[in-house]
Amino acid sequence: MAAARYDVEKGAWNGDGRHPPAPAPAPVQYPRREEEREREWVPWFVPVVVAANIALFAVAMYVNNCPAHAAGGSSRRGACVARGFLRRFSFQPLSENPLLGPSSATLQKLGALVWDKVVHEHQGWRLVTCIWLHAGVLHLLANMLSLVFIGLRLEQQFGYLRIGAIYIVSGVGGSVLSSLFIRNNISVGASGALFGLLGAMLSELFTNWTIYSNKAAALFTLLVVIAINLAIGILPHVDNFAHIGGFLTGFLLGFILLMRPHYGWMQRYVLPSDVKYTSKKFLVYQWVLLAVASILVILGVRGWDGDAFQRRERERSLPVVPLPQLRSNLEMELREVSISGA
Repeated sequence: MAAARYDVEKGAWNGDGRHPPAPAPAPVQYPRREEEREREWVPWFVPVVVAANIALFAVAMYVNNCPAHAAGGSSRRGACVARGFLRRFSFQPLSENPLLGPSSATLQKLGALVWDKVVHEHQGWRLVTCIWLHAGVLHLLANMLSLVFIGLRLEQQFGYLRIGAIYIVSGVGGSVLSSLFIRNNISVGASGALFGLLGAMLSELFTNWTIYSNKAAALFTLLVVIAINLAIGILPHVDNFAHIGGFLTGFLLGFILLMRPHYGWMQRYVLPSDVKYTSKKFLVYQWVLLAVASILVILGVRGWDGDAFQRRERERSLPVVPLPQLRSNLEMELREVSISGA
């Protein structure tokens, strides 16, 4: 029986006649290069923006100094709000600013968007500075909460550079559209920049369509959020032109800056070996959307120049002649022509 036991390495069997168990195959390790993993960024741009907006609001209230500018701490429209507690930082009377903030004169001094100053005094820097100012505590609180809920997730996925560019450029885009259509009121706030992030979220959903598992639910939820925010712009004293301008700017920039590899490329190392996937990192439709958005952005930039506001002003200043008067003027001219011709 002992002679019947052969060396296992030579492929023989044991004395009991059974073959030895085959060794289990080692698991296949698919190498994955570190730079190809989807990086998750640590957000810092959004917290810095929130802190900057809060600090600038405090500066605005310090410059405002309601007690000093109102005789005896009261003005024609009422007393300063919370003067005994906040002192120099107290708010303007509620009849003047119901949002608990500074006066319009203070906001203009610090860089609010004023159509007349942008057009006639060539203060184009107000297109940028106005997105860092807020009309009151309620205005600031609403915008900053929205920025935290929207911006943090986007910055974690795409990084501070791309999200920062979309935020700033969308804010300027909202200011430009607001200046072209509103000239009787001042405009402040980060709403245009926030709507730019919403627009970028929508275009990111379209261009990275293959990544999302529940596409219909994601699209419906995002459209409902956008519709609600646009509906708020119908309310009095809300600048919906800044919302629309910021949204369109961010929507186009999202196709350009937020394009990610498609699902098959991202999962190629975990898919079974018999599953075929395309070797292209980006799909054709993604490049098409990027090209169309790039062309529209270039056309928008080239179509707008420093004289856009002057052209808009000349168009508004053209005299409007009523139709009956225009008709009578033409008839008189025709009679004079016929008499002179006779």
